[in-house]
Amino acid sequence: MPSIMKTIGVVAALAAVTCAAPAQPRFTKRQEEIYSLARRQTAAEQALGLTDVDVLQFALTLEWLEATFYQQGFAMFPDDQFTALGLNAQQVTDLKSVGQTEQAHVQFLQSAIAQAGVQPVQPCQYNFGFTDAKGMVGTAAVLENVGVSAYLGAAPILSDAKILAAAGSILTIESRHQSFIRVASGVAAVPSPFDTPLGPKAVFSLAAPFITSCPAGSNLALTAFPTLTMSSPAAGSPEAAALTAGTNLVLASDAAAGATFCGFTNAGQVGGTAFTPFTAAGGCAVPQNLAGITYLTLTSAGPADGVITDAITLAGPMVLQIS
Repeated sequence: MPSIMKTIGVVAALAAVTCAAPAQPRFTKRQEEIYSLARRQTAAEQALGLTDVDVLQFALTLEWLEATFYQQGFAMFPDDQFTALGLNAQQVTDLKSVGQTEQAHVQFLQSAIAQAGVQPVQPCQYNFGFTDAKGMVGTAAVLENVGVSAYLGAAPILSDAKILAAAGSILTIESRHQSFIRVASGVAAVPSPFDTPLGPKAVFSLAAPFITSCPAGSNLALTAFPTLTMSSPAAGSPEAAALTAGTNLVLASDAAAGATFCGFTNAGQVGGTAFTPFTAAGGCAVPQNLAGITYLTLTSAGPADGVITDAITLAGPMVLQIS
């Protein structure tokens, strides 16, 4: 990421100067803090080419997306469109407060990143595709689930305990958003005893379709997986809205040629993911013992231990609701 590289470059230059003048201290206290934060990585972050600051930048990118989503939606749709969906006045107010807390998360992350001596990423241009309040609430349900999975998936790769605690304080609020929107939508508030973590690249792949362009300097050190679409059951059908075990899914992707399995990622599974055989002509079947939000990917292997990795992921993920 350009902002990270700029920071590391400044620190390297400072190091060269201090080496040339050994009588002077190598770093000031502030320079040492910046250097320490810039180089701090876990093994998982190293594999992704990320630092803790990159993870914060990634979180800020998602919070910008969510905050803008609610801002645009409430500017487009009056309250009566939400009450027509069955929401009472308090629920409409609560829905608006979700957007307000997303904006608070933006400000919090901007401050944390700036204090690390790094320029925070700026908001992008988005296309959320909603045309009415119903579509907005449906998309909100997806975004809030992805938000929970993003923070949960980031927790194990962070190396700094303070950053982990800050991310955890946002995670609990994202989870409350998720439950509220599920209740307001008339579905089970807690469809599964566990929430599902996702890695940064999978999360970015879910967010990327909403992003049309970003300002210079706001590009992330991540690229999205190829998109995955489902032609059967048809989008918007009752079958697609609440899939059941044994349902056959017909899928398509530009990266499907090397796929041999469908991966159904759900925290209730041993290892995190259940795999079923996939063919381009026949698709794959929904496995047993899934409930709630599940993330579907095409993979080049189906490990017996149920652990999915970026190395075997070819396309996706896409969000499914399993009943």
